Amino acid sequence: MKRDLEFLYELGDIRFIQRQWHRFHLGSVADLADHHFRVLWLSLMIATREHADIDSEKMMKMALVHDIAESRTGDADYIARQYVSRNEELGISDMLADTSLEEEFLALWHEYEARECLEAKIVKDADNLDVDLEIREQRSQGHHLAEAWTQNEGRAVNRKFSTKTAQTLHKAILTSNPYDWHVNAPRNRVNGGDWSAKKSAE
Repeated sequence: MKRDLEFLYELGDIRFIQRQWHRFHLGSVADLADHHFRVLWLSLMIATREHADIDSEKMMKMALVHDIAESRTGDADYIARQYVSRNEELGISDMLADTSLEEEFLALWHEYEARECLEAKIVKDADNLDVDLEIREQRSQGHHLAEAWTQNEGRAVNRKFSTKTAQTLHKAILTSNPYDWHVNAPRNRVNGGDWSAKKSAE
């Protein structure tokens, strides 16, 4: 139980680990816990749209474990990765050591890293799509890194994604508006509330 509790406290602390986007003059960047949360939902969305024979429980567990080794190794952005070597296998092994989850989740992490099963490919697609969403959100706040990135998207998309759903989502994200979910909501003050044309007429 002691190691289980230590693991749970360490998981709580991943919300304090910033992904390294912020050094590129970006604003409020998702932390490591935020990243895992959206990758899990993206994985479920891709799996549902693919209509494939997918072990959803296995896939969700992979999404939960896929990057937690960064609690020990830290994040390394696309520049830093050209210069540093991180021992993520040692990190995940030490995190899970002597916990009740060690055997299952260490095996899942290795399977995710191998990228051979469909579940692992979907989680990796979700991992990459979360970056696209983050960049789009940053652009909506006036940060222009996205403009430089999108110049290379055409040659990267087929290499980057394993599923057709992820490729479609990726293209949709490039022209999406992060504000649409609330601006166009039928039940906001403008569209259905006290500021709406219908309410004003009354």
